[in-house]
Formats: sequence, structure tokens, C-alpha cells
Amino acid sequence: MLLTGRKVRIETERLTLRPPIHADFREWAALRQHSESYLTPWEPSWAPDHLSRKSFTNRVYWARRAVSSGSALPMFLVRRSDQALVGAITLDNIRRGPAQAGTLGYWTGLPYARNGYMREAIGAMVHHAFTKLDLSRIEAACLPENAASRGLLESAGFKYEGVAQSYLQINGRWRTHVLYASLRHDRRGRTQVGQA
Repeated sequence: MLLTGRKVRIETERLTLRPPIHADFREWAALRQHSESYLTPWEPSWAPDHLSRKSFTNRVYWARRAVSSGSALPMFLVRRSDQALVGAITLDNIRRGPAQAGTLGYWTGLPYARNGYMREAIGAMVHHAFTKLDLSRIEAACLPENAASRGLLESAGFKYEGVAQSYLQINGRWRTHVLYASLRHDRRGRTQVGQA
């Protein structure tokens, strides 16, 4: 992990996690467009200008401000072997004081799904959050029927904590989510949760 001023880089076996930059626009837009039908069932509705350069520019500026202020850590996943953009992971809503917590969100482009990249990225992000940011709790939520995301979180050591009714608007509708968390000093046993 490198941290120089506002620049953060986290290296894993196959990936570099780093904030988005303006030069990522074309590859990001192409990957999102190619993966649209794969991603939209699990994400908030895309704005009409979601894939525009202006929207992406705003995303880059937001990422810089968020990293600088310590409110979020939005990172692109770049495969080290060929510099391909694989997806993104964001540690958002970082709360200090008595909470010392953050919320994890992520997506993988369709061509890179089911290759273990996001599992690798989540492990690195959680480690960074606990050891470098001194957080105590990382939360994540997903739709109950998103078996891939649930399995991913569980394989990364997150434990099921419950259900939040009408938690987020996904694909234009308020949707109930299942909640997971990873704790820095987790003494909870494994949970056996049936499919909701």
C-alpha cells in the first residue's frame, strides 16, 4: 500500500487498487456499457448521462475530494498483468468518533466476473481499512437473491447480521437488503443463514 498525500494505491497479487483518473474514462464507459444488463439488476438506476464524460469527470473530482477529506475511498481495480480495468470498490460513508466504521460497495465488469478479482480486492480493502484507517467495522449490503454477492461477502469473512427493509433504490424500486459486516476484532462464530 502506498499513500502519498492524496494518492492511495493498494497492491494485491493480481490487482492495483487506485482512485479513478480522467484517463480512465473510455475504458470505464466501455466496460460499464458492455456490462449494463449484468449490473443494472443490482445497482441504483443509472442517470441518463451515466456514461458521459461529464458524469465521469464529476466522479473523478468527487473521488479526489472524498480521499482528501477521508470520507470515502473509491478505488478502481486494475489488473496488473495488462492494466485492464476490472471493476471498482468503494469504502464509503466513513464514520469516525465512536463508530469507526465504513460501508463497502463494489462492482465487477462482466468479462472479469467469477475470477476471484473482487474477493482479492475486498480482502485488501478490509485489511487497509483496519490497519491503515483504524476502522473497527466494515458494513456491506446486497439484495437477498444476489447469491453471488452473498457468497463473496461470506468468503471474505463478512457475517450476516440481518435485514433492512426498503434499504436502497435498486433499478428504480425500493428494495430490502441483507446486511453483512466484518469486524476488526471479530469473536463471533460462523453463522448458518438460510437463503432469504
